[in-house]
Amino acid sequence: MPSDIVAAIDLGSNSFHMIVARIANGHIQVLDRLREMVQLAAGLDSRSRLSGESQQRALDCLARFGQRLRQIPPEQLRIVGTNTLRQARNSAEFLTRAEAVLGHSVEIISGYEEARLIYLGVAHSVAAIAGRRLVVDIGGGSTELIIGEQFEPLHLNSLKMGCVSISRACFDDGRITEARLRKAELMVRLKLEPVEEECRERGWQAVTGASGTIKAIQEVVTREGWSQEGITLEALRRLRSAVLESGSTAAMAARWQLEPARARVFPGGFMVLHGLCEALNVTQMEVSDGALREGVIYDLLGRIRDEDVRDRTIATVTGRYSLDEAQAVRVNATARELLEQARAAWGLEREELAHWLEWAARLHEVGLLLTHDQHHKHGAYILEHADLPGFSRSDQTLLAAMVRRHRRSFPAEAFAHLPRDVAPLIERLCVLLRLAVVLHRGRSRQPLPPLALEVNVRRVALRFPADWLDEHPLTRADLDAEARYLKKAGFRLEFG
Repeated sequence: MPSDIVAAIDLGSNSFHMIVARIANGHIQVLDRLREMVQLAAGLDSRSRLSGESQQRALDCLARFGQRLRQIPPEQLRIVGTNTLRQARNSAEFLTRAEAVLGHSVEIISGYEEARLIYLGVAHSVAAIAGRRLVVDIGGGSTELIIGEQFEPLHLNSLKMGCVSISRACFDDGRITEARLRKAELMVRLKLEPVEEECRERGWQAVTGASGTIKAIQEVVTREGWSQEGITLEALRRLRSAVLESGSTAAMAARWQLEPARARVFPGGFMVLHGLCEALNVTQMEVSDGALREGVIYDLLGRIRDEDVRDRTIATVTGRYSLDEAQAVRVNATARELLEQARAAWGLEREELAHWLEWAARLHEVGLLLTHDQHHKHGAYILEHADLPGFSRSDQTLLAAMVRRHRRSFPAEAFAHLPRDVAPLIERLCVLLRLAVVLHRGRSRQPLPPLALEVNVRRVALRFPADWLDEHPLTRADLDAEARYLKKAGFRLEFG
């Protein structure tokens, strides 16, 4: 497979999408698209667990997708899961099976990150405008509203309502009545209520819709002659009357030639769009072919070009929490120096590991905003639960784990909650981070002397120039304390 081929898979609550593209002169040239309506959200039971049947549908789809991905390097592919996988209590079990089928890792992204990537995909797929754009994406379990300008999202919302969830709540048996339509409308307005006023105040010059639901609605109103281009509010009002008149999803499917899977979720998706346009007074909406998977591709392209949005996120967090950037730079430089010496012996050659160490070093003091005494715990909580553009949920869990253990206690099971293939590598990175933090505890601007590091499986030997430790007794005491902490994790620290 040529090195200029990239791919993205979107494991949506209603449909799974895959896009394969070629990078040509810095632009994306789509080579292949695949879509299957898996309806994963329909497989959630009352305990928010994915049924065995829904998991099997999804795995069968991924097996077909996987054939297309076999020759694509991991760094040129991203697979993201959205709302249903965020909600499912047994998503970890499903992801293990999915990754085995695909041969690649799957990231579960937050609603905020999903909205950012959707906007990126839409902005690259439609004509540029002067001013702000409102982007609407109706998924199976969530609806994203994003206001942005050019390629930059400015205001993002992810609401827990979608074509599958509203259809299940109001039209589960396929019957459509006025009372059920009004129930759906009320549900939509309740979800919109917290963001409605703020969205209107921000304003926009154009509205773009992106999703299978919105495309299906456009096809219906165009076929009926109610709208010539895009979707109008008047067309939606006429469609509401027609939906009510049909009386059932089966009748709708017959009238508008909807595939059965689409017909089952059409009423819920339509009520989300209709309610949203009424509430925000959206009178005209264009429809984009680009959405989440295209956004993932463009974000991946940025990483390949070393224009990683995650670096910008780290810089933003550094500024927002008024971190001591000079100290972060010192700790990062020493951690990277130690990494270079430990890389081969500890199996840390993968380039992304250097990024993780750098990001953890730059953010290790983020919890100081709250208190010094437990700032490693507060920092971990912030990083695990904050909206960090570019980072998936598993990314944030990993970053939080390193910050949580960068000082004080370091038990043997510190990283047991991380995936088995990653945990030992992160543990070793954390040892390097801890040493860098200890060596710069005095926050001195004076550079450290040349350091020599030797490591094997559980032994760490750190050597200094002759007499340097005698001249820095506080550092020696700090290293003595660190040796005791590392011993609890099964490492032996030697220094001299």
